[in-house]
Amino acid sequence: MYRRCGFRYEKKLRSTGLARVAGIDEAGRGALAGPVVAAAVVLPEKFRHRRLNDSKQLAPELREEIYCELVSDTELRWGVAVVDSIEIDRINILRASHRAMRLAIGALIEPPDHVLIDGLPVIPFPLPQTAIIDGDCISLSIAAASVIAKVTRDRMMRDFCTQFPQYCFSQHKGYGTELHLLKLHEFGPCPIHRRSFEPVAQPLLALGELVQIRSSPPRRARREVSVPIPEV
Repeated sequence: MYRRCGFRYEKKLRSTGLARVAGIDEAGRGALAGPVVAAAVVLPEKFRHRRLNDSKQLAPELREEIYCELVSDTELRWGVAVVDSIEIDRINILRASHRAMRLAIGALIEPPDHVLIDGLPVIPFPLPQTAIIDGDCISLSIAAASVIAKVTRDRMMRDFCTQFPQYCFSQHKGYGTELHLLKLHEFGPCPIHRRSFEPVAQPLLALGELVQIRSSPPRRARREVSVPIPEV
């Protein structure tokens, strides 16, 4: 269900005297190749944007356009951090995602008073935080971070595609699509593949599971269950 992003959480925090509220989100956590990228964004109090929303709900062309508008806004503060596939394999993807988030906050010129994080809490974290399930659909600050993180990573994956054209990274951005699994089975992993991920180690098995899922009859639709959003 589509929900327009707003400043509900930001306004509540600012009403308590916390002036600088940052939104933070990551991109690439579920991919089989490439880095995980996190962005932190502090929006000006009177920020307005009619088209900004969760990056996953935006067409690629619109996402790129909004990205350019965000990073060119002189009143907006943002930072980006990248953790590569080698570090992901060394410490695992959850820790790598959290590390990228902490580094993104550290990349801001001034530290925020409070951080809004998409999803579950990040522990440990150097600042007070509020974790919001589906936060990129609710908070404009998190939505802005999601766009900057996503576009930054997509551009990196297009660059990787020129280095390793046989994997077609520009088409799937390193995620486990059927095309990617076919290329992985044909050529084996390249230097940016995450060796600790089972589909990389066993691409034929992963491809077989994907084909089996596609050939299975569809399950009956289940009723959605609403999860209450935690109050600030």
